Amino acid sequence: MCEHASPNRADWPKTAIRVGFGLIWLADATLKWLPDFRAKYTSLIMGMADGQPGWLKPWIRFWINLQLPRVMFFVYLLAVIETLLAIALVFGFARKLTYIAAIVFMLLAWSMTGFGGPYTPGADNIGIAVIYVIVFFALLAFNYYEGTSRWSIDYLLEKRLRWWHYIAEVRSPDQ
Repeated sequence: MCEHASPNRADWPKTAIRVGFGLIWLADATLKWLPDFRAKYTSLIMGMADGQPGWLKPWIRFWINLQLPRVMFFVYLLAVIETLLAIALVFGFARKLTYIAAIVFMLLAWSMTGFGGPYTPGADNIGIAVIYVIVFFALLAFNYYEGTSRWSIDYLLEKRLRWWHYIAEVRSPDQ
C-alpha cells in the first residue's frame, strides 16, 4: 500500500518522462480521430506489404485481410487504444498494466508493418515502434526501482484499495 513511495526521493524526473510521453501519445491519438486518418487508413494498410521480403508478406497479408472488411472498426479501435494509453500515461493510472499492454501493442503494430522495413534493400531505420517499446520498458524499470510516484492516480488508489498494487506496481510494496 504505497510503502515504497519515498517522500524523500524526487518524483518529478520519472513523472515528467511519463507525462511527457503521455502527451506525445495524446497528440498521436488526436491525429487518429481526425477524418483524414480514416480516409487514408485503407491505403495505409494496403501498402504495408510493399517492399517487404517474401517470408514476411504472408504475415502482413493476414493483417490486411483481417482489417479490410472492417476498416472503420480498426480505425476506431486504434484511436481508442492510443487515447486510453495516453490518458493512463498522463495520469499514472494502472501503470504496470499500461506499460505491459503498450509493449505488446507496439510489438504487434511493429510486426504488422514489416518492422519498419529493415529487411528491405537500402533500409536505413527500423521504425519508431521499437523506440516506443524501449521507452515503455524504461517506464516499467522506473516502476520497479523507484516505486509509486506520488504524482499518479495509482498512488491515491493504492492508499484506498489494498489490491491495487497488483495492477499498478511491478513489485509488491513490502519488497
